[in-house]
Amino acid sequence: MKEIYSEVLQYRGTHYDFGYKQGELLKDSLTVRNREKQWKIRKPRFTVEEEEVKHAIKRFAPGIWDELLGLRDALDWTMERVMMEFGGYRVEYVKSGCSILTGDGYMIRNYDYQPKTYEGRYVFYQPTDGGYAIAGPSQRVTGRMDGINEKGLALGYNFMHRKKPGNGFICCMIGRLILESCANVDEAVAMLKEIPHRHSFSYIVYDGKGETYVVETSPRGVEVRESNVCTNHFEIMKDENRNYLKDSERRMDVINEEKGQLSNGYEAFRLMNDSDRGVFSKQYRNWAGTIHTSAYFPKSLTAWMALGGDREPVEFDFAHWLQGNDLDISRIYGEVDTDLPFVHMDENAR
Repeated sequence: MKEIYSEVLQYRGTHYDFGYKQGELLKDSLTVRNREKQWKIRKPRFTVEEEEVKHAIKRFAPGIWDELLGLRDALDWTMERVMMEFGGYRVEYVKSGCSILTGDGYMIRNYDYQPKTYEGRYVFYQPTDGGYAIAGPSQRVTGRMDGINEKGLALGYNFMHRKKPGNGFICCMIGRLILESCANVDEAVAMLKEIPHRHSFSYIVYDGKGETYVVETSPRGVEVRESNVCTNHFEIMKDENRNYLKDSERRMDVINEEKGQLSNGYEAFRLMNDSDRGVFSKQYRNWAGTIHTSAYFPKSLTAWMALGGDREPVEFDFAHWLQGNDLDISRIYGEVDTDLPFVHMDENAR
């Protein structure tokens, strides 16, 4: 077992100042040094023009562009490098797993991925220059892999495939755009129909009214359905599915079989986080091991987080935080059953 942690970052202020603060924290960090090594191995061909990225981001959430400018200035990087690392537009994304379940008042999500990509940041951000406050784990610094905003909109996404990519945003930036700009599931669905998609994902959106939509997206189309369970295959756009769906279908069957017996959010959390229940995954070397289990409760504006399996969640009172009360926790700790390196903790996480 490997002990891991996520830093808890809290910030209230303008997007530029938030970007600058994050840049100061990232400068000379293991995350940045490891990402430099990863890019050398992957040989990126990043040629997107600054104005193209700026226009794409400002169309949906203008403040995020200012956050990128703050990162640029604090890190003293070129804008091209900032866009490549943090812009979330027309860059590549590798395969992953993930399972999501919603129920009476809750959304529970298993984030299944590869440790060398996990940056270990749980972020509370309340902008003072426009956009909704968000709580949730970050990906590529500016993106959000799941989360909840001040209006009670919760979101998570599940990978489908990377074939035939388009000119658009990757999943974690889409997560940020939605949570920063949308107040409810109807607004989120409308934006997901409008946003250009780089790869094929399902986005699951849930709000205080108890409505859940699974939005199947690809560069070639968007379809919407109501469901409270989602794994890693499309139900409508089946032509977009990968050839191997056995594990995705198995996890969905387990959740569907158990969900009728769940009486509250904690029981749902245990179904997803307990390593012997059939949903939690230890396939870390296959880019599909469960790194965290998160939970969001839109009516109470609370959130739970656990790193690794068979753990009690750390509970966050987001509503209390929104009133100006800082949390007294600086790190979340956990364990995962792997010896693979984490990008924010270990040297040579390539």
